[in-house]
Amino acid sequence: MSVIILGIESSCDDTSAAVIADGAILSNVIAGQEVHRKYGGVVPELASRAHQQNIVPVVDLALREAGISRDRVSAVGFTRGPGLMGSLLVGTSFSKGFALSCGIPLIEVNHLQAHILVHFIKEPGGESAQPSFPFICLLVSGGHTQLVIVKDHLSMEIAGQTIDDAAGEAFDKCAKLMGLPYPGGPWIDKYAVKGNPKAFYFPRPSVRGFDYSFSGLKTSFLYFLREREKDDPGFIKRSINDLCASLQYTIVEILMQNLDRLARETGIKEVALAGGVAANSGLRNAVAEYGRNRNLRVRIPKPVYTTDNAAMIAITAYYRYLKGHLSAQDVTPEARFGFGSS
Repeated sequence: MSVIILGIESSCDDTSAAVIADGAILSNVIAGQEVHRKYGGVVPELASRAHQQNIVPVVDLALREAGISRDRVSAVGFTRGPGLMGSLLVGTSFSKGFALSCGIPLIEVNHLQAHILVHFIKEPGGESAQPSFPFICLLVSGGHTQLVIVKDHLSMEIAGQTIDDAAGEAFDKCAKLMGLPYPGGPWIDKYAVKGNPKAFYFPRPSVRGFDYSFSGLKTSFLYFLREREKDDPGFIKRSINDLCASLQYTIVEILMQNLDRLARETGIKEVALAGGVAANSGLRNAVAEYGRNRNLRVRIPKPVYTTDNAAMIAITAYYRYLKGHLSAQDVTPEARFGFGSS
């Protein structure tokens, strides 16, 4: 009998539901929230209200697209954290009610672990090559930047992480300084393709171990723009392609330096990319080229699996289900939910 998992994702501003059967994706529905664009960032109260409006139709559509009725679902997996508390509460409450009404297990999922486990999603009729353990995953998103040694589906060790801003934050905040719309990361990627990545030099941080820091880069970028605009009004608009290319080149180089050091130090021969920033073409190309140069196996997810989605929640819940890692009905969401808590 197949193990069918309904996954629910509501950590930030995307309401998503997905159905996975024995590890194979059957549906993955995502409803975004355009309301945040005019505010230049996610407004938590608006996000939670939109989740309340979206979650029932999104789950209904995911089940219908998968051709699965409620009585065939084996368990429901949901994002417990990390994320925005109001958003997490909506997903958690819905998942509890769904599991209770169907008499099926409830499974909490760590959002960051789920980003990594997208590499184990099987697609019906398609290739399903999966990473071998252990492998290194560079997890880069709007709120997190981590280097993770993945020992097993549910056993992961953080080797390094950001001590301040995440790489995705640096992209978005620097994009805002240049007057680009929110979210700024995709816009920087778009303009960077047309620019010279070495047109401008921005300082790299000096951080111990395998940790990252991007707050200094953001600050230096701010001062750089202020000085140039003061001496040359209109500089940003005329130089937007080169600015984006140089900024993207700097961030990618910072990310790759620690990845390279960790791979050399551990001797691990397989690396993977995950998280929302994994959709960035500069980073994807850099990781692919790095793998070719070092003769390492590289895993880069499809863009649809890089942003927040319920397929990653469902696949993680699937492996937790197989191990018997179930949750009680009194489980509560956690805005800060580390690997050690899951």
